Amino acid sequence: MNKLWEEFKKEAEVDLQSLMPKDSLNKNFWNKKMRLKEPLRQKLMQIAKDFFESLNLPEETELKDVTVTGSTASYNWSKYSDIDLHLILDFSQINKNQDLVKEYFGGKIFVWNNKHNIRMNDHEVEVYVQNENEPHTAAGVYSVLNGAWIDQPIKAEFEIDLATTKKKADHLIDQIERVFDFFESREYPKTMAAANKLKEKIKEMRRAGLADEGVYSPENMAFKLLRRSGHIELLQKMITKSYDKMMSLHKDVRGTLKIMISNLEDEINEMFDPIVEEANFQRRMKRKYFLKKKWLVGQGNQKNSTPYKVKPSYKRSKSAPAGFGGS
Repeated sequence: MNKLWEEFKKEAEVDLQSLMPKDSLNKNFWNKKMRLKEPLRQKLMQIAKDFFESLNLPEETELKDVTVTGSTASYNWSKYSDIDLHLILDFSQINKNQDLVKEYFGGKIFVWNNKHNIRMNDHEVEVYVQNENEPHTAAGVYSVLNGAWIDQPIKAEFEIDLATTKKKADHLIDQIERVFDFFESREYPKTMAAANKLKEKIKEMRRAGLADEGVYSPENMAFKLLRRSGHIELLQKMITKSYDKMMSLHKDVRGTLKIMISNLEDEINEMFDPIVEEANFQRRMKRKYFLKKKWLVGQGNQKNSTPYKVKPSYKRSKSAPAGFGGS
């Protein structure tokens, strides 16, 4: 089986219940007065200052604020939540071309987050530079600099539409796995085109959901589910690795070029082939089985107790049920 899929499968797990709002903020971060615990606040401020200094900005550039936002600062936290640490700056203090400034920060953020792996209470710290005039949609925003809420989160008085969320996530998972079929067949141009188009579709879906119903919209929840299951990362890896393959010269370059040249002809002449479709179907079913069993029997926080001390295996059974196979 493809190495990329094996890497993905090790981390993949779908937990619908993790999307449900909690009754309280994460007690590992917040005290009873709903303030960020002081040792954590000081650590986060130090990280923000160190990152700010690494940006090498003009001396007159002011660090307006440092905030924690996202699910960690809301009732929507889970074991998957990152600590979104935002440095608030006025981009116009740096350069009139704010798009250029944003591009510069994007590179600095990428290098910092890849160079460092800072975790607090088993949650990863992700830094981000935010323009003070940039619109930001979040259930909660806390000023680490001032030790006070800017936007205090409110408990959701409704249930998340898990059925619609799952339906949207299932559809997108199917699309991602079909893109993976291109990658597995070494059709790298097709992979890049399809993956980039799907990535943009997911981005627009999430944006529309946030604008319409906010952070608890099925669209945003489906995105979170895909990110937690590893499908978003898989999609991005397919884009990166496909590009690398297309730009590399290796022993299979003739075959790769042949595939690239024949793509247009394939799309014109493509017709239904039951043998090919059966093979594709079986391959997808084999990959989906692991995740589907996780989905059905692996979710929930219940502890194993007698007589069920061990959780069931997620591997596919090698033998058929009684009565099958002509016996």
